[in-house]
Amino acid sequence: MDRWQYLLVLAACLLCTLPLERYGKGVYRQPRRLITSVLPVALVFLIWDAIAVAADVWWYNPRYLLGLIAPGELPLEELLFFVVIPVCGVLTYSAVDNMLQVLDRWRVKAKQR
Repeated sequence: MDRWQYLLVLAACLLCTLPLERYGKGVYRQPRRLITSVLPVALVFLIWDAIAVAADVWWYNPRYLLGLIAPGELPLEELLFFVVIPVCGVLTYSAVDNMLQVLDRWRVKAKQR
């Protein structure tokens, strides 16, 4: 079960933020926008990680990984991390932004009464 921990944490992050899709602006319904938000940041940090691993600055405990290694000696879970966590961030930001706009509209309506 230990080998699945990293993936389970990523899945939990997605599951916790998935309901925010309902309150946001449809992040998953705008895949091009999501990709252009997440991909550049993910690429920068994946390159950073690959350099750090190559320089022995840090490593990944194989006990908590499936063992699938991508180019740059990065585990699959690390690649997914740089997609999942930004997606969760975009979902959260979108939901909070939308809810603040809703609250602002309510305030305006309340003042008009």
